[in-house]
Amino acid sequence: MTIPHALGNFAPAQIQGPTPDSSEASLTQSRENADVIPSIHLSGTTTTKQEDHVTKPWAHFVAGGIGGMSSAILTSPLEVLKTRLQSDFYQSQIVATRNARGIPPPFALSLPRSVLLHFRETFQLLFSIHHVEGWRALFKGLGPNLTGVVPARAINFYSYGNGKRIISQNFNQGQDAVWVNFCAAANAGIITGTITNPIWVVKTRLQLDKNHAEKTGILSNRQYSNSFDCVRQTIRTEGIRGLYRGLSASYLGVTESTLQWVLYERMKVYLSRREERLIASGREPTYWDNTVSWGGRVMGAGTAKFFAAVVTYPHEVVRTRLRQAPRKDGRMKYTGIVQCFMTIWKEEGIASLYGGLTPHMLRVVPSAAIMFGMYEVILRLLGEQA
Repeated sequence: MTIPHALGNFAPAQIQGPTPDSSEASLTQSRENADVIPSIHLSGTTTTKQEDHVTKPWAHFVAGGIGGMSSAILTSPLEVLKTRLQSDFYQSQIVATRNARGIPPPFALSLPRSVLLHFRETFQLLFSIHHVEGWRALFKGLGPNLTGVVPARAINFYSYGNGKRIISQNFNQGQDAVWVNFCAAANAGIITGTITNPIWVVKTRLQLDKNHAEKTGILSNRQYSNSFDCVRQTIRTEGIRGLYRGLSASYLGVTESTLQWVLYERMKVYLSRREERLIASGREPTYWDNTVSWGGRVMGAGTAKFFAAVVTYPHEVVRTRLRQAPRKDGRMKYTGIVQCFMTIWKEEGIASLYGGLTPHMLRVVPSAAIMFGMYEVILRLLGEQA
């Protein structure tokens, strides 16, 4: 028959035109030709499914919160270690230990010896926390950390997931793109940092609390007894602004989360194209294909976090220093981003801007893999797409 072939050359608008002839012809062909019916029926079915799908914005909130909670619990010891290595208090202890042992500073050593020294000091501090303060000290600050991580990740994933959908639908005809990911990630980072900054201030100060109990055995020597006491003392001595110390550095840190999201989305695009080629080939997925499908996203999340963290790490150190409690005279040593950068550079050298990098990388890479993996799983269980 030549009629179906001619029909195939018409645009969809022409097929559905209001003229009686075209409607009648279309109806006649649908009755006579079985090959025309499935294409029209499938097209209509697909449209119906897309229209019937109800978006669940809250799904991103739930999935992000569960993912953040899982990663925070599993990587808490490395979080404590990272925060201590970023602070000037513990850095001074490390320098004193080097001087007592006659070890030259890292800049005076060759690169391999400097790296080896860094790893040795990192793990020595990790083991000393357990031996001196007990295993519970490895989870010090976990309470406020969870209080911060769960809403922070929930807000971040909620803002990003829904922001990406809104931006793409309104400004890019529903299509994903790098600039869409960038704008959604930056917006999510700013919103998250603003809302959760007070929680991170409390968490940082609790972790950096000079716990003299390990030397004297008197718990009352601690500056803060709990999270609420930390909030109370901070507001009393520094005002509400004290709870927002390090916020400017948090905004600087938006570059990390933005870069991470963009890289992760690009890796997901590659994996999606691989799956499309597999489906087009018509062959059955092998064990390796299934492994790449799920493991690839986990590895992609970890890899994206690795590159983003290495590039933007100095802001982590600056943010921790800005959130430290005031000195005994009530004055703040670090008062702003530029002043903090310059003070660290002048007093401790550029290497201190990467203090705690090793435990940070050991923590954030598996943490990102766990968090994004859980996020994807929960979203699929809730019937949503990442």
